[in-house]
Amino acid sequence: IPKNNDQGSFWEYREDRYHCGIDIYAPVGSEVKSIEDGTVLDIGIFTSPNKVSYWNKTKYVLIKNVNDIFYKYAELGDVTVKIKESIKAGQLIGYIGTVLNIDKIPKESPLYIQKLRENNLPSMLHLEIYNSEPKQNKMYLGGNWFGTKKPKNLMNPTNYL
Repeated sequence: IPKNNDQGSFWEYREDRYHCGIDIYAPVGSEVKSIEDGTVLDIGIFTSPNKVSYWNKTKYVLIKNVNDIFYKYAELGDVTVKIKESIKAGQLIGYIGTVLNIDKIPKESPLYIQKLRENNLPSMLHLEIYNSEPKQNKMYLGGNWFGTKKPKNLMNPTNYL
């Protein structure tokens, strides 16, 4: 079993799951802008207290760029774009949301969640990058992969950026 990487890093091992993207910690309401030109393919709910009790409701935006790279910008509070909209690099697509409800995090929560509570880091941009369109999968929940084999289309954002 691999050791934990830096908190919020790509493919960080989290006791029973792996982290599918990178987390960029930022204050709630911080602007999130598109990295490249592309088209909005999907917008949806990313986290919800209906799935995990200490999560707040956040959204994601999935954008396909002109080179068929797929960016999932997640843990957004508000979204400023629409599905099928053409996006320019640097265009505002949304705002950072608060993913964690600090007051509802139990002592038995995963260690990485406890560390976020201790460091008062409830808000962030979660960014995933894929070389083909990501599909719904029962092994995936809120940016985490509950399996040992990394999805073939999942890319390391730190290498790409």
